[in-house]
Amino acid sequence: MDKPVVAECSALHHDYGSTPALAGIDLTLHGGRVTALLGPNGAGKTTLIHLLLGILSVQRGKISLFGDLEPGRTEAQRRIGVMLQASGVQDNLTVSELLALFASFYPEPDSQIGLLDELDLVDLADRRFDRLSGGQKQRALFALAVVGRPDWLILDEPTTGLDPAARRILWRAIEARRRAGVSILLCTHFMDEAQKLADHVVVLDRGRVLDQGSPDAIRRRVPSDRILARTALPKEKLRTLPAVQAVHAGEDRVEILSRRGIDTVRALLAADDTVDDLEVAGADLETAFLALTDSAQPEQEAA
Repeated sequence: MDKPVVAECSALHHDYGSTPALAGIDLTLHGGRVTALLGPNGAGKTTLIHLLLGILSVQRGKISLFGDLEPGRTEAQRRIGVMLQASGVQDNLTVSELLALFASFYPEPDSQIGLLDELDLVDLADRRFDRLSGGQKQRALFALAVVGRPDWLILDEPTTGLDPAARRILWRAIEARRRAGVSILLCTHFMDEAQKLADHVVVLDRGRVLDQGSPDAIRRRVPSDRILARTALPKEKLRTLPAVQAVHAGEDRVEILSRRGIDTVRALLAADDTVDDLEVAGADLETAFLALTDSAQPEQEAA
């Protein structure tokens, strides 16, 4: 059975003055799964989220939520839980006071005590929000986003500033909502986070959707091998080697993304007999992301 549609964007454009932020996006977000929104800085991710929430008005194109609702409508807002990078909460209130305030907005809120326990906030319940560390604030903001039992949860960089232990706590909380049938839009810079949590990935760059699909499907459509090596060859020469899609300069080794690693390595060794510290590994989601955004640059610059 097809998943319900929580949001549909058609020919969506948005400009800041003469600068385009979104350049004609067609995107359908299905419910009951975690969709990871990936993209470099300036890709248009935050603009898209703000349009979905009705924080920004649609300039050109159309957005429909939950079938036929416009962004910003009260009927839509009641079904959405949000965690943005800029919180805007009353930071002179304690964690428990904030939870009680947010819970009062909903007819059947989640258990406040249960959320404090789940997110390891019990010992911080009586601490003012402005006296929390960055990671503690992130966990508290997640609790505020889910206390209303939303149908759709929008998370913008939810694990920024978290240590590994706190990050795992939030990952478990996200996975628990997915198992409960909550639809989740996860905007993140962490590829391992998207790899672990997402059922579907949307890669956004310069206001356009470059690719979308499952994490495994995206990996299969981009270079299968990641080659690291010290070489005297310049990047321009490396890009001409067989099957190479992208080249990135590292601190001590160059990274070459290739669709056929064996052919690329053979050509590299033939062209440079000083190659050292050679390593070949399979591509992961981060490699796929770098390849997609790197290969899109020349085409978009030409356009």
